[in-house]
Amino acid sequence: MMQREVLWRDMLGTISHNLNREFGQLYALWLREFKVFVRERSRLVASIFTPLLWLFVMGSGLGSTNPMNTGANYQLFIFPGIICMSIIFTSVFFGSYIIWDRKFDFLKSVMVSPATRTTVFVGKTLGGMTNSLVQVAILLVVGYIIGIHFDPLSISQTVIIVLILSFTLTSVGLTFGSFIESLEGFQLIVSFVVFPLFFLSGALFPVNNLPGWLNILTQLNPATYAVDALRGVILGQGINSFQTDTLVLLFFTFVLGILGILSFRKMKAI
Repeated sequence: MMQREVLWRDMLGTISHNLNREFGQLYALWLREFKVFVRERSRLVASIFTPLLWLFVMGSGLGSTNPMNTGANYQLFIFPGIICMSIIFTSVFFGSYIIWDRKFDFLKSVMVSPATRTTVFVGKTLGGMTNSLVQVAILLVVGYIIGIHFDPLSISQTVIIVLILSFTLTSVGLTFGSFIESLEGFQLIVSFVVFPLFFLSGALFPVNNLPGWLNILTQLNPATYAVDALRGVILGQGINSFQTDTLVLLFFTFVLGILGILSFRKMKAI
């Protein structure tokens, strides 16, 4: 009996030690990415400028020529899509930092550390999620200024969708970054990803009355469900329920997350 208790104690101690080490490695990787983001203030300004440009210039311009029966003016209608736009561009282009890390040999030092490649992938993904969350927090303040009223439930649901979509698309960016060795090649290829993700998400138009071929493309886009969920949470105009959109997003997250982990296991550090 005493021997069994000792074995259980040793096993629990080993599990606790491994978990503490794993969380420590994740925290170190996340902290490094967050510090890089905080120190590059121009990066934060640039990432906020484009969504605000679309919100105020395109929102006002297109809204004046395309009145829509949405229950809100066009600028408010596209606000959830602008939030997703910020996440799409930030998360997918986050994969470029893998190329920078490879050029400056930081990636090599990480790969020879005790951290597994899965841990490295998850740690970097958490860093990308934090970056997206900071940018979305600024956009939510802008949304309040232009007349959108939030409550604790809508904010918490917004945060959930932001984190899930950011994890999904950061996985996409890191997957591309793990295979591409030049920044020029990365930017060229990713440009063919971010714009379809944005334009086919329903960020700028309703998706409930589209032609058949366009409807199929929007249904295959994970950002579509994020836009719909945010539009339902923020404006009360979602097509699907919040639970349905969240479950579909989680499915995309699982598939693309597994793909990202597998790509990291095959990635070359140099």
